[in-house]
Amino acid sequence: MLRLRVAVVGAGAAGLCAARHILSRPDIYAPPVVYELSKNVGGTWFYEERVGNYDNGIPIHSSMYRNLRTNLPKEVMMFPDFPFDPQLPSFLPHKEVHRYLQSYCETHSITPHIKFATVVDDVSPVATETGESSAGTRWTVTSRDESGAETAEGFDSVFICNGHYSDPHFPSIPGMEHFKGTVMHSHSYRYPEPLSGKSVVVLGAGNSGVDICQELARANAKVILSHGKPTMPSLSSVGVEQAPPVVRVLEDGSFQFQDGSTTKAQALMLCTGYNFTYPFLNPTKLGLKIQEQLVTPLYKFMMPPAFPSLFILGICKIICPFPHFHCQVQYALGVLEGSVPLPSRADMEADAQKEIDRKAEMGVQLRHVLRMEKDQWGYYQSLAHTGKFSPPPPVTQSLFNEVVRQRKIHPHNYRRLNYRLVSATQWEQMETQTSL
Repeated sequence: MLRLRVAVVGAGAAGLCAARHILSRPDIYAPPVVYELSKNVGGTWFYEERVGNYDNGIPIHSSMYRNLRTNLPKEVMMFPDFPFDPQLPSFLPHKEVHRYLQSYCETHSITPHIKFATVVDDVSPVATETGESSAGTRWTVTSRDESGAETAEGFDSVFICNGHYSDPHFPSIPGMEHFKGTVMHSHSYRYPEPLSGKSVVVLGAGNSGVDICQELARANAKVILSHGKPTMPSLSSVGVEQAPPVVRVLEDGSFQFQDGSTTKAQALMLCTGYNFTYPFLNPTKLGLKIQEQLVTPLYKFMMPPAFPSLFILGICKIICPFPHFHCQVQYALGVLEGSVPLPSRADMEADAQKEIDRKAEMGVQLRHVLRMEKDQWGYYQSLAHTGKFSPPPPVTQSLFNEVVRQRKIHPHNYRRLNYRLVSATQWEQMETQTSL
């Protein structure tokens, strides 16, 4: 029997997870071809000091900043079959996560199958013969190496693992042309020193916004965090002011907030998230609609119903990323192997729309549909039940919820805590760290 050929776009955590499990089934799959536009594994976890573009002109992928530490403990973050070094603290500097991914790559002998410094220009389905199901579609992946040489290869399936933290989203702010100060997106933020002593408005109170505004305040910047969430009292203790969302920039360059108040600032830091971008896909051809913060329709948040041998991994937000990738890969391989039966295209499209409608009824904005939060646990259970593999153990959900709770109460020092997994259902808190 001919083995299935699979292409993997991206050698970050999701791509490495896909490659590792493909390699573990050599009777079914030929070794994967992993395309990586940079010269390193790890995706967004590889810290790149420079900003702008790589040597080949492609925009720098990583949004990592120098002092970033994980906002989930390693006990929750880890791939279920590959724990972190137990001697490490629970909340890790980014370099430790990158080291972990390098070790994962080496342990599972993935490196020989990665084409580094290779840009994927096009992923297209090959016209199938009459009567052949779309699940059996062949794919052509066209890529370009460092020298500019172009290569086209054929595959039975493609895993898209290029992440969604590389194309910064710039919101439209009326009157922005009047602001003459520095405008920066968190994608290009590396360290606070250039803004030391300056007045800065930070827009957005997601994890990055909360972290960065505290870094800037510690570097003696005068910081106003502008957001639409409830006020976080603990940020006042580190010198961060808070304000409602920015609604416009006035003619004198001042920022006006939703409550009518105004402020002048020397810099604007946009912590406003990222767009989904797949420059190598033709959405129309695939029956997809790619918007700034949403890709539809995707069955099980992974597959275009028209072409269910294409898998877009890890687009969901507010999740446990590595366990999430692990579950998605197991399910996807079950689809390819035929052990996971798929409904008709029409039923898959209806199922994908049903989920959007359900969230709309709950008042969830379209751009937040892919935020899983509490829904992730049922999602993993569903994938695992159908794919006949083990979902994350209950302790993962329990500890995840505890960390979310601690982060809300102590956004500036929740990372001092250490945890240990006692069993599949129980964790315990260890001694606190003395320094951040």
